[in-house]
Amino acid sequence: MSGHCGRQQRSGDGAVDGTFAPRPAVRCGRDQLLTAAGLCFCLCLVLSGTAAAQGRYPLPYPPSLPDGQKIVRDRSPEFLEPGENLKDGVEIAQTAPLVEGLYYPGQTYSGNPWCFRGVSTVRGSVYYSALCDHLAPLGTAKLFAFDQKDHSFRQLVDTAAFLREAGQIPPGMNYTPGEVQTRIEFGKDGWLYYGTTRGSTRVTNDANGYKGDWVLRTHPESGETEVVYAFPVEKHCILASVLDPERMMFYGGTAAGDYRDKTVKFFALDLTSRKVIHEADGGFDRYAIFARSTGRVYWEGKKWDPETRTITAGEAPHVRSATAETPQGVVYGTTHREARLWGFDTKTEKLTDIGEGAVASQTYISSMHADPTGRYLYYVPGAHGGAVKDGSPVVQYDLKRKKRKVIAFLHSLYSRKYGYHPDGCFVSVLSPEGDKLYVSWDGWRTGQPRGWESCMLTVIHIPESERLP
Repeated sequence: MSGHCGRQQRSGDGAVDGTFAPRPAVRCGRDQLLTAAGLCFCLCLVLSGTAAAQGRYPLPYPPSLPDGQKIVRDRSPEFLEPGENLKDGVEIAQTAPLVEGLYYPGQTYSGNPWCFRGVSTVRGSVYYSALCDHLAPLGTAKLFAFDQKDHSFRQLVDTAAFLREAGQIPPGMNYTPGEVQTRIEFGKDGWLYYGTTRGSTRVTNDANGYKGDWVLRTHPESGETEVVYAFPVEKHCILASVLDPERMMFYGGTAAGDYRDKTVKFFALDLTSRKVIHEADGGFDRYAIFARSTGRVYWEGKKWDPETRTITAGEAPHVRSATAETPQGVVYGTTHREARLWGFDTKTEKLTDIGEGAVASQTYISSMHADPTGRYLYYVPGAHGGAVKDGSPVVQYDLKRKKRKVIAFLHSLYSRKYGYHPDGCFVSVLSPEGDKLYVSWDGWRTGQPRGWESCMLTVIHIPESERLP
C-alpha cells in the first residue's frame, strides 16, 4: 500500500468561477480519406472545440431558466398525472407538493457530460453535493453547498484545481478525477470526507501515469480542503465509501485502474492517525450497509467489525442502495439494478424481503432514504437514465402499509414549462425533518442532440398529509 499521505491545504473563497476544464484535442485520423465533406466535418469539429464557453451543442452554457429566473416554484396538479406504464397497485399522492428547481452553477461549458455519481448529504438547511465533469483523463468534481434558507449555492472546492495547486499530480501523471462517486459525509470533527474516482474506465492506466485516487476532506464553511490520503490502494479508483463519524474511520471500495482487472478491494483508513489499517480483496463496489449503532459494515456476504478489525462471513446481499440505520435498527435497500426492496436488521443480522419497489418500467435505484420515524422510504427509479419514460417519478414507500406511492411526476411539467428533462438520479437526500427531498438530476434541455448535458437541483416539499404518522 502507498504511504502517500498528505496535509496539503488551501483556503476556499466560496466563489463560483467560470474556469474552463481542459478540453480534449480534436484529431482527424491520418488514414482517413478527407473528401470535401470530410474536410468540412473536421473543420466543424475543430471550430466547435475552440469555443468551450459556447459549448459543442446548440444551446448555450451556462444553462438558464426562462426570463432569467434564479429559481422556479410550482405546486401543480400536473405533478400527479401518471404516464401510461404505471404498474397496478401503485398509488398517487392526493396533494401535489411544492417543487423548487434551479440549475447548478459552474456549468459554464459543455461537460463530458455534467452529471452526478456520488452520495450527497444534508446538515440543517444546507445540502452538499458534487457536480462532476466526466471528462477523461482530465476531469473534475465541484463540491457545492446549497442553503435552502436563501436558495444560494457556494462552491467549496474544484477537486482538479485543488489537486494541482496542492502538488498532488506527480510528474508524468496525465490524470485528474472526473467524479466523486463515494458518499460525502460529516465526521465528528465537522469536516466533509469523500473519495475521488475516474471519469472513464479506459484512462486509469500506465500510459497516463495513473497512480491511484485520493481521500479528501473539506471544511463546510471555509472551503479549506486537505488530502487525507493519496492512493490508499495503488492504481485503484475509489468507487464507494462508508464513514464512521464517531470512530473516525473511512471505509473504501475500489476498482483496479486497468479495466481488464476485475479486482475490487476493501480498505479501512483511520482518519485520526491517517493510516490504512486494513486492505483486502472482495470489497464493495457500489455501496454498503452501515450500522451506526455498532460501527459494523456489511456487503455481499461479508461483515467488517471495528472491534476485531476483521472481515467475516455474513448474510448481507449485494448493496446498490441503502438507507441509514432507522430507529428500529433496520437498514433498507436494493441490489444491483433490481427494485426489489429488502430490510437488514442490524441487531439480528437477518435479511428480509420487503416488496416490489418499481412503480413503472425503471428498476435501477442507487439512492434511498428513510424518514426520521422509520416508516417511509424515498427514492427515484432510473438512476442511470430512463426516468423520463416513467414521467420522472419521485416515490414514497410506506413500510407500514407495504404500499408504493408517487409523490410527484416531474417530467411533464419541467419539459413543457422549462424545457428540461430530468432523466437520471444518482443523488438525493431527505431533510432531517423528513419534509423535503433534495434531488440532483442528470438530464438535458430541449434542443440538445444528445442525452445528459446539464444538471438541476429540485427540492420537493412533501405535503404533511402525505406523510401521516
